[in-house]
Amino acid sequence: MTQRKRVGVLISGRGSNMAALIEACRAPDFPAEIALVISNRPKAAGLETARAAGIAAEVINHKHFPSREAFDESVTERLRSAGVELVCMAGFMRIQSSAFVETWRNRHLNIHPSLLPSFRGLDPHGQALAAGVRVSGATVHFVRDEMDAGPIVAQAVVPVEPGDTADTLAARVLKAEHVLYPHALKLVASGDAWVEGEAVRTRPGAQVLFPSVSA
Repeated sequence: MTQRKRVGVLISGRGSNMAALIEACRAPDFPAEIALVISNRPKAAGLETARAAGIAAEVINHKHFPSREAFDESVTERLRSAGVELVCMAGFMRIQSSAFVETWRNRHLNIHPSLLPSFRGLDPHGQALAAGVRVSGATVHFVRDEMDAGPIVAQAVVPVEPGDTADTLAARVLKAEHVLYPHALKLVASGDAWVEGEAVRTRPGAQVLFPSVSA
């Protein structure tokens, strides 16, 4: 197998998607390894999850920096010092500067709990229920300046059940996220998915849609 891509994961809380990525990276044939976890919040529970798995986990507190740009520059410096090649956002609750997005362009993944481009931003589950959709889901995409936008790598479809609340739908979508994110990272790290222009191209046979993952 070719050398694994080194991944940096950015978190702000419990990091359940980070945990799913850690588990996927345990497989000897997985094309990526997590080199570093960074949280902007000192009390993020995901830090201990990462450390328990033997992964370097550090805090870079955004409150200690005079600007968003200064914070992002510090994060970039630390990622580079760890040899990181790909960045994965896993519940990282910070809007990033244009400079950070450009530095990691086409090497910077995020997961959002809706079928983008629908229901961007806050409360995507409430938005989905208010719109009366029959399915929702999750999307892994490359990051761009615009929030919850950028070339889509892969998506998972989740049914909206009668009587769903935002919380019950969120729980169902989260299960799908834990399947989708490792798969999307595998596509990118292996070279089976890449960006051309503003669209993701994939090798023939690459799976980019998971229908009704948790139905």
